[in-house]
Amino acid sequence: MSSANTLERIKRQIANNAVLLYMKGTPTFPMCGFSARVVQILDTLNTKYAYVNILENPDIRAALPAYAEWPTFPQLYIQSELIGGCDIVVELQQSGGLKPKLTAVSALLEAGPEAALANE
Repeated sequence: MSSANTLERIKRQIANNAVLLYMKGTPTFPMCGFSARVVQILDTLNTKYAYVNILENPDIRAALPAYAEWPTFPQLYIQSELIGGCDIVVELQQSGGLKPKLTAVSALLEAGPEAALANE
């Protein structure tokens, strides 16, 4: 896939998913501790979110850090805004700032967390 196509794909994913996590692995089988921690936080809040496994999408893994101006993974987006990586998500959770952001996009569920592949 060309880099222009990859960037368009990234833009569509971010635009089409209210809460989007670019991560290593999947929510069921995270492949790094940082991704696992962000999934744990989202799941604890019963969040509905989409994810992209960058290990299965090397084109996205290569292009997203430059596009986002954020060098590491995971990367959490809420309503097309880059929130940040694991440290920032943990800090927001501990300070009480994450839940209002998720509530604002109707991403909190009563029944429990729900993760799905990102819409494109």
